[in-house]
Parts: sequence; structure tokens; C-alpha cells
Amino acid sequence: MSPVPAYDVVVAGGGPAGCAAALTLVHAGRTVLLADAGTGPPKAGEALVSMGRLLLADLGVAEPVLGSGHLPCHGNLSAWGSAELHAVDFLHDPYGHGWHLDRPLFDRRLRAAARAAGAEVAEHTAVRSPSRQSDGTWRLALRDRADGAGERTVRCRWVVDATGRGAAIAVRSGARRLTGDQLTALHLTLGPAPQTPTDGRSLVESDQDGWWYTALLPSRHRLVAYFTDPDLPVAAARGAERFRQRLLATRHISRRARPHGLTTLRPPRRAPAHSAHLDRVHGDGWTAAGDAAAAFDPLSSQGILTALYTGLSAGQAVDARLHGDRAALADYTAKVTTARTAYQHGHRAVHAQETRWTDRPFWARRQRNLHHNPPHMKGETSP
Repeated sequence: MSPVPAYDVVVAGGGPAGCAAALTLVHAGRTVLLADAGTGPPKAGEALVSMGRLLLADLGVAEPVLGSGHLPCHGNLSAWGSAELHAVDFLHDPYGHGWHLDRPLFDRRLRAAARAAGAEVAEHTAVRSPSRQSDGTWRLALRDRADGAGERTVRCRWVVDATGRGAAIAVRSGARRLTGDQLTALHLTLGPAPQTPTDGRSLVESDQDGWWYTALLPSRHRLVAYFTDPDLPVAAARGAERFRQRLLATRHISRRARPHGLTTLRPPRRAPAHSAHLDRVHGDGWTAAGDAAAAFDPLSSQGILTALYTGLSAGQAVDARLHGDRAALADYTAKVTTARTAYQHGHRAVHAQETRWTDRPFWARRQRNLHHNPPHMKGETSP
């Protein structure tokens, strides 16, 4: 019988958080297996703020990851708190411009960088049946989702859960998901415009039942998304025509969407977009990073940045813990808590600026949360 392969760390999840953790651990001399399940629809329209360049530089991958293929973002536009459009440009940002990411390309480059650094990368591979052994190691089943070739078993000393909002390993290990709301995204991608738009800034526009977001993608297609609560009538209207009518009623979003064609639309897709976090981000032999640890409302534009930061910090903490530093994981918890507290303050401040529809359920809920916002415990399911 051949021996079961053993690693210092298995990282479950090949997105930005998992790759950042894997890169950090490999650079520290650890043997790492990065397993990327590759499930779910491809992500589109995500942005990386300028500070992300620093984290990628710390990981040693800024140039290969942020090379060609992404669209520079030189500012943001918003109609929030009034119907007028306000602009924030990045001309004087000390870190430069941000990016509208080709997200699949971004993730592929991060995984390639992890592989080049020395991590074993298992594409289309899900981590199953994590089992803590009496000797303090983990026994994990890896299932190849691409060819259905069955499972193989590996062992490791530590697991990093970067499986996204589901936090599969952390929840299985007894952690609980806490959610602050049930924000849902209805989104679709429009085709390229006949004439290439020259304004690459993102745009946010609020309305009586939620808020809209649009951005030009590196492919020159356009993402349009509407964020609302799933129990409201506007979210229950699943057809393309209802979405189109609502889109056309906007003042600024519709102006940017029209050149891309609104005559025939597909029904929008749905995706969870609410704030959520674990009641604890580490346990017996595991540490959570990225959305598994703390997922933020997209209004913050902090999702990718936070994933990279928590992935890097989790990798540092796990390496220190394996070296015997028993305070390392508590320090990591403090970093995640600080990031989440800063996000919550910013989130409340932004929502306090929108007071035009305080009688509408979506905004009344956010106004109530300005003064009292204890997250409630809820099972993590997609709306």
C-alpha cells in the first residue's frame, strides 16, 4: 500500500484568499497543497482598489497578476443621497488607479504564481470529509470534479478554509455563520457597445428599493447589477422584462447601459451579496480566510482586497502556529475583527447618507441598523 501524501498545509479554495495563503506559506518554506474546486458560475465585474497592488507586491506577484487583461479604473461615480452624480477620481491616490478585473484571469494567474512558487495546485478538486486524527493531523479526501476519477486521500498538519461564503470546513468543525442582512444581487452582462465607451469609471445609483451598480468589463461588455432584499416584491420579479423596465427607470445607469443594447435581455442571475462572518476564524487545526472568514457588502469595494489581506495574514499566522507560537491565531483574529469593524463603520456611514426613501422597507431596515446592528445567527444559504 502506497503511503498517503502528507503536507504541512492544505488550502481549500483557489480564489484570492486561498492563493494568498498558499503563496505566504510556500515562501515560509511550508509544503502546501492548494485545492481549487472551481465550482459555480464565473465571477464578473469585480474591482480591485489601488491598495491591492501593495498586497500583491508583498506576495511577489504584482506584475504577473496585474499585467495585461484588466481594465484600469480611474474613479467612481455615484448618485447616492440625491439624484445628482458625484465623482471621486483617483488622480491623487498615492497608490494609483484601481482595476476592473477579468476575474477568471486574475484567479488563474494567482494559482499559476502559487504553483511557480512551489505549491502543488490541484485544479477542479474539492476537499471532502475532513477528519481530525488522534495524532493531531488531518485526513482529507480530494475529489476531482473534472473527470470524476474518484477520490484520493491526503494528510496535513493544518487546513486553511478559503471556500468562500459557505465556509465548508469551518462550519463542519463547529463554527457558525453570522449574517447582518440578506442583500441579494440580480446581475447580468450586456454585450459590447458598437462604439467602445471611453469612461471606465464604476457607477452606483440608489433607488427606492435598493441600489444599482454598473462597470465596463475588460472584455468591453458591461456588467449591470441591482442589489435588494430577497423578500421584497422587486426581487421576486425574476423575468428579464421586469429587470429591463426597472433598469430603464434609472437616471444614470440606463444612460450607460443603452449603448450596449437593452432590446432583448436574458433573465438576471442571482447571487448572495450580504455581510457575513464566522463567530470564530480558527479552531483545532484550521483557519478561515477570505469570504469564509468575513464577507462584505459589494458597496464597500473591499472584497478582493480583504481576501488578499486575510489570506496573507492567515498564512503568516498558520506558519507561526506551526512553529509553536500560540498567540499567532489570536493575533490573526484581532486583524480580521479590526478589518470587519472598519467595514461596519464605513457601511453605516454610507447608508446614513441616503435618506430619501426611509419609508421603504429596504432603506428603513438600513436606517434601523445605523444605531443597532447586532448580526443574527442564521444558516448560510444562497437566496
